[in-house]
Amino acid sequence: MKSTQWRWIPNALTFMRMVLIIPFAGALLDGNYRLSLLIFLVAAISDGVDGFLARYFNWRTRVGAIADPLADKALLITTYLMLTITGILPVWLFVLVLARDIAIVGGALAFHYGIGRFEMAPSVPGKINTLVQILVALAIIILLAGWPMQPWVIDAGVWLVAGSAIFSGCHYVIVWSLRALRMERS
Repeated sequence: MKSTQWRWIPNALTFMRMVLIIPFAGALLDGNYRLSLLIFLVAAISDGVDGFLARYFNWRTRVGAIADPLADKALLITTYLMLTITGILPVWLFVLVLARDIAIVGGALAFHYGIGRFEMAPSVPGKINTLVQILVALAIIILLAGWPMQPWVIDAGVWLVAGSAIFSGCHYVIVWSLRALRMERS
């Protein structure tokens, strides 16, 4: 039995994560925070497992390279949307998080079609922003689930997410603008 016949597992885990977004959103909307926390943890573990399998066994695919970060981003955007709809987070924070992602995707498309092909790789500030968003969402859901967590985590989390979104968004814009200028000059 060849290990290549199992190449589909990382992609299956990614698509499972996408499917989990629906019950996760429903649980958050219904205020069932313990269930939403469980689903969030299952999604996080599956993300780690699919990444490990793809790297360790070299089961990387083009579909996985696109679908995996989309699944992660869809889960985070859904988390912030549901926490905004239920009044836990302010609307302006959701707009900021979404606007940052739209600006990055829009800039990447403009670069790709206007300047030239590129491979999008997350920057260090981008990775930190994602980590901050995940940790803040997780802390808030833990608090809402009635588990030990300080109530100030919501207010502090709002400002941490806002600051990291602004910083990493500006970082992407500056880096890719400079790269575009250099490519146009050469």
